[in-house]
Amino acid sequence: MRTSSARAVKSTGPALHWYLTEPSRSVVDLGQLATARSVLRTAPRGDGHPVLVLPGLLASDASTTSMRWFLNRLGYRTHGWNLGRNVGPTRDAVDGIRYRLRELSDRHGEPISLIGWSLGGIYARELAREYPHQVRDVITLGSPYRLNLPSETRAHRVLRMLSHLHVPDSELPPPEHTRPPLRMPATSVYSEQDGIVPWRACVEPAGPLRQNVAVNGSHLGYGHNPAVLWLAADRLAQPAGQWRPFEPPAALARHYPGDTADRLN
Repeated sequence: MRTSSARAVKSTGPALHWYLTEPSRSVVDLGQLATARSVLRTAPRGDGHPVLVLPGLLASDASTTSMRWFLNRLGYRTHGWNLGRNVGPTRDAVDGIRYRLRELSDRHGEPISLIGWSLGGIYARELAREYPHQVRDVITLGSPYRLNLPSETRAHRVLRMLSHLHVPDSELPPPEHTRPPLRMPATSVYSEQDGIVPWRACVEPAGPLRQNVAVNGSHLGYGHNPAVLWLAADRLAQPAGQWRPFEPPAALARHYPGDTADRLN
């Protein structure tokens, strides 16, 4: 297997104050969604291709309702993963997401765009590597795919408690930094105020067809953060086979603090 020259990023766990305020800040993100509705009505519209949205740890399709509703309103054929609550890489999840991707690609007769929230984004990247011809592009939301140690996330205790349900370690993918970049467009969304995962583990070296985009907001609010919704619409609206870097709209500029991750590369 080819390897990437990029090294694993050094990251520490999120600050305690960001962690403790996650629920209240998620409510703030929801409030901003209500005030940004008029702006979001002008979001870019694409060709209506199919989109699969994968939830984060301990979440189900209910958590991605706002995002799927928004994308459906823009004309996309948006789908949940239909696998219940995400309790980690269980046999049902590992096999189920593969079947879901193949089934949707066959049903629609074209590649699928993947949006993954946190752990769901790690799943999305693995699907893209395994089925590159069936994945159009990948958008990850606070997904710590370049994590050094599980203990760097606030979710590591939950994952450890659930580990007896998971597939053997031998079936898990090798570290991200040892692998080549994805072959299709990939956008990594992160927040420096993320209270669950270290934001530095959610980004990758800049390069062709890939970009890191910072937003203001909480980890629990990615799915209804107006900046994230607009970004998803913008990325999905790009014609197949074409790519350009994301540029924030003026009306939502304050929600995008700048490319801290790119300054690290």
